[in-house]
Amino acid sequence: MHTPADKCRAVEMLLADPEWSQWSDREFAIVPIWDYDSSMRVIALSTLKAFWADNPSRKDAEQPALAWYKQTVNADWGQPGDVKADFGTASILQDGRVVFNIAGNKYRLVVWINYSYRVVYVRFIGTHGQYDKIDAQKI
Repeated sequence: MHTPADKCRAVEMLLADPEWSQWSDREFAIVPIWDYDSSMRVIALSTLKAFWADNPSRKDAEQPALAWYKQTVNADWGQPGDVKADFGTASILQDGRVVFNIAGNKYRLVVWINYSYRVVYVRFIGTHGQYDKIDAQKI
């Protein structure tokens, strides 16, 4: 059971995020139709789309990233072991962070998973070189 304090902490974390603080209420409300019946919610598909749309050389990430997305929204992850069961090559980090290999390990996807609320927050997608320049635990 989630206490009101738990819910407040979750909202405060979202509001403090630099990217999300720029979103309008309407952008928060737009959810792909297939998300409504899913076990997991992914925030935000638009981050994935922007990755391949912003650079034609990354177009090869589109289908693998969408495959990851579709598998994820149909998953029911209550703990890190559930993620590992679905994605054997995923790297489980601390505090709900997970790193996925996309497009045959050409790209890296870093997410933060709130297991109790069944929400997956996309924090980063990029090449291995870009990934090497970030701290996956803090991004």
